[in-house]
Amino acid sequence: SPMDNRAAARSPGSAMAITSSLRKNIARYSSASMDPPPPVSPATGACAGAGAGAAVPVVPCQFQGMIRGLRAAARGGQPVPRAPKLTAENLNPNVLEAQYAVRGEIVQRANFFKSRLRKGDTTLPFTEIFECNVGNPQAVSQKPITFFRQVLALVTYPELLGMNDGTFRKDAIEKAKEIMQLVPGGSGAYSNSMGHLGIRELVARFIESRDGHVSDPEKIFLTDGASASVKMCLEMLIRGKSDGIMVPIPQYPLYSASIALFGGSQVNYDLNEEKGWGTSIENLREAYAKAVGSGVAVRALVVINPGNPTGQCLEEKQMREIVQFCQETGVVLLADEVYQVNVYTNTPFVSFKKVASDMKTECPDVHVISFHSVSKGFAGECGRRGGYMELYNIPSDVQAQLYKLASITLSPNIDGQIMTGLMVDPPQEHHPSFSEYAEEKTGILSSLKERSNLIVTALNNLEGVSCNPVEGALYAFPRITLPAKAIEAAEKAGKSPDLYYCLQLLDATGIVVVPGSGFGQAPGTFHFRTTILPPPEKMQQVTKAMAAFHKNFMARHT
Repeated sequence: SPMDNRAAARSPGSAMAITSSLRKNIARYSSASMDPPPPVSPATGACAGAGAGAAVPVVPCQFQGMIRGLRAAARGGQPVPRAPKLTAENLNPNVLEAQYAVRGEIVQRANFFKSRLRKGDTTLPFTEIFECNVGNPQAVSQKPITFFRQVLALVTYPELLGMNDGTFRKDAIEKAKEIMQLVPGGSGAYSNSMGHLGIRELVARFIESRDGHVSDPEKIFLTDGASASVKMCLEMLIRGKSDGIMVPIPQYPLYSASIALFGGSQVNYDLNEEKGWGTSIENLREAYAKAVGSGVAVRALVVINPGNPTGQCLEEKQMREIVQFCQETGVVLLADEVYQVNVYTNTPFVSFKKVASDMKTECPDVHVISFHSVSKGFAGECGRRGGYMELYNIPSDVQAQLYKLASITLSPNIDGQIMTGLMVDPPQEHHPSFSEYAEEKTGILSSLKERSNLIVTALNNLEGVSCNPVEGALYAFPRITLPAKAIEAAEKAGKSPDLYYCLQLLDATGIVVVPGSGFGQAPGTFHFRTTILPPPEKMQQVTKAMAAFHKNFMARHT
């Protein structure tokens, strides 16, 4: 209001008061003598030399450059230069190029529908949105692990430690006290940029137990989820467009988006759909040779195991071939292992750190950076943003640069660090919480396995749809054979055929899936990614609605 403005203007330190002062005194400032510029007063920060008796007021140093520009413009009769108008067209071109399909057009449209449903709109052909587009377990009703949440609550509000009513289990109380010793300052204070040492030591013990090889906590960075550490590594490795990162096709869009954002080149190597999305060493060599032949310096190889979006699990024989390839070429192996607990097949998970350590004699120079997260597995604590990366055989001067990048954001969030510590050091058999913890863990993983079988069976029953078994992770990636009329309709709508199909599915059913073009796919093929996360009763609804839609879609486009 005008009265508020007048009150604000009377405040000497207000922005309005300062602006008003500048307007009144700009002529006097502009006529002041400022060549050479006077020294800065240590006490006031203003330029010395214009005392109480000066003809003009003290000119703050931060305004002198502006005033010189105004004087120069006045002498030359030219207007003051302006910065470019802020538009999308004049932003960083790397930002414009980066695409992230998992949160793209489909999700924006789904959010529009959710808004309508919240407002009571009953005109849509569905009554809820089924979010099958992203691995976000707790958003689709997966319950948190009780022990984890009890410890987090106690650490966040230590006054609860004094409760004696049985709300918190004894080992949860003891674990909270242990964590508080590892996290000086509590969960509200910054940590070392690599994360709290005590929690890194817990991670190192977990890795040693898993792999049977030594793990050094000084080679472990705690990060805000695995995504933060992946981006940190790519930012460090990519020097420009002539640097390439090998990624599997299909791949998780974090990699393609980050490579574009940091100005590098994406070097694709194809997974073999006919062989269960297997990784072929021949395809790796072919992709590498083609990139090098075109002048690209390949810096790193990304391997996602278990696969996202494809759900395959690598056998150790394949992993040994990949490590040998990295030894021969010198590329850094970036091992995305965030789904290592989500294995539904007889092929056990084996880490690349273990394989590289086992092959140390024949592959002494291979560099491995591996990633893990609290977001997946059975914990599903996506919102905690916790995870870690472990460096294997990475030179100390390179690690120093990673530390510098980590220090720019000061520290990873503390809740995420604590959750990471809980993930790697859960209740053991002799602890009071063990039976409840084991029951919750087993229940989640066995249910995920059942749901993976359910969705794959349902998809393979659809006309023109084929889907490989989900061996691991949280996704199915079916292939769709679309009729020519559907492809023509997509072209008229200005959409890729798989995006067109997914948008039609959303509009008719409220089911949100991600088109395969967002992950990469062989030319002439079409896919989509769906999670296996909706609870069993919802999964039945999803598969039934999807089947009805698909039948109608095929009939309309045939």
